[in-house]
Amino acid sequence: MSVEIKSVIKNSPVSKFDIKSGDILISVNEHEISDVLDYMYYSAEIHTDLLIERNGKRYNVNVTKSEYDDLGLEFETFLMDKKQSCQNKCIFCFIDQMPPNMRETLYFKDDDARLSFLQGNYVTLTNLNQKDIDRIIKMKLSINVSVHTTNPELRCMMMNNRFAGEKLDYLRQFAKAGISMNCQIVLCPGINDGKELERTLTDLGNLMPNIQSVAVVPVGLTKYRDGLYPLKLFDKQSANETLDLIEKFQTKFLAEYGTRLVFPADEFYITAEREFPSEEEYEDYCQFENGVGMMRSFINEFDSAFDNAEDDEINDCHSSIATGALAYKYICELVEKTEKKWHNISCKVYKIRNDFFGETITVAGLITGQDLIAQLKDQDLGDVLFLTSNMIKKDSDLFLDDYTISDVEQALNIKIKIIESDGFSLFDAITGI
Repeated sequence: MSVEIKSVIKNSPVSKFDIKSGDILISVNEHEISDVLDYMYYSAEIHTDLLIERNGKRYNVNVTKSEYDDLGLEFETFLMDKKQSCQNKCIFCFIDQMPPNMRETLYFKDDDARLSFLQGNYVTLTNLNQKDIDRIIKMKLSINVSVHTTNPELRCMMMNNRFAGEKLDYLRQFAKAGISMNCQIVLCPGINDGKELERTLTDLGNLMPNIQSVAVVPVGLTKYRDGLYPLKLFDKQSANETLDLIEKFQTKFLAEYGTRLVFPADEFYITAEREFPSEEEYEDYCQFENGVGMMRSFINEFDSAFDNAEDDEINDCHSSIATGALAYKYICELVEKTEKKWHNISCKVYKIRNDFFGETITVAGLITGQDLIAQLKDQDLGDVLFLTSNMIKKDSDLFLDDYTISDVEQALNIKIKIIESDGFSLFDAITGI
């Protein structure tokens, strides 16, 4: 494969050479380039030989740079070709439960192993073949895998893909080659929990030490499930049973490998009405992006800011914050503690019911602009309304329903301030620091 060069970064290692937009990169150090992984791997060396084509004529460019420095070439897409989409039809897929008429990018199902290495995305392995596996092993890449179950027949059923079971062999190949893996299990009551979860955790434990961590996440269900596989949510009893099973494995893995290895998402503790584990038990929050330990980290950060604040730093502040049902109780407790200590602080916390996706969706990150408007209209919002950054599309001012921050501000006649989704930011916001 050859790829067209879009531009050259100013003052980069290749900028002193006569490389122009529209030139074609044929190879790097005599290796053909199929995508960004090949490009990064073969251009990591100090001495890099590029084969460039312009108007049908080829010539070589010899670059000397620091090891692993980027050459400075830019291409039309980050991956240097198209993203790989998911070939599965998982019974729990959240994208299949999306409302109609949303922006097109929200319906794209990514299952690209290159993004697993580069951006931390999770992949099912069903898009990969043996050549891909050999390349990952050769390049010694780490990878994040959506496992869900190690029962081959059950995995085929859950993913609606007849090859999903046999692809589990790639996990064993990775482990044998010393490839590090983080794993994810979306848990569906009555399907891959209980004995099936026990089997999966046992099998993953047998791949140690190459499994770095495993996140167990409860299935999320919206109101848009017509015609989809019948699933149910975890209740208090089933959440407690799941936590009991996971904690049994944590004890076993800790004794055998020095790590708890498997970590349940916060939602299990909230549904089970249990206290969150200590910070130490989350082991550096290795599965934070899967919703594991977020509330423990949030509470600890807030408490740290609270304990270290000086009275003269606290300003008069009359504000409000809107959040999802999942975090509502905990944010209320933190705000009440702050108001009790500093009487010049007033912050109203509003729990937003998710009418857009359905009441079973309780995370703040899926709150829409129209739900904020409908439920906060005529409420006492103080001088400013705080919203967390995970409600907004990255590098934009858009909510999931394409309402803008300005739309919501105008409808509610309030100034909105977006804050980061951490305890320090919340404390600073409500105390005017």
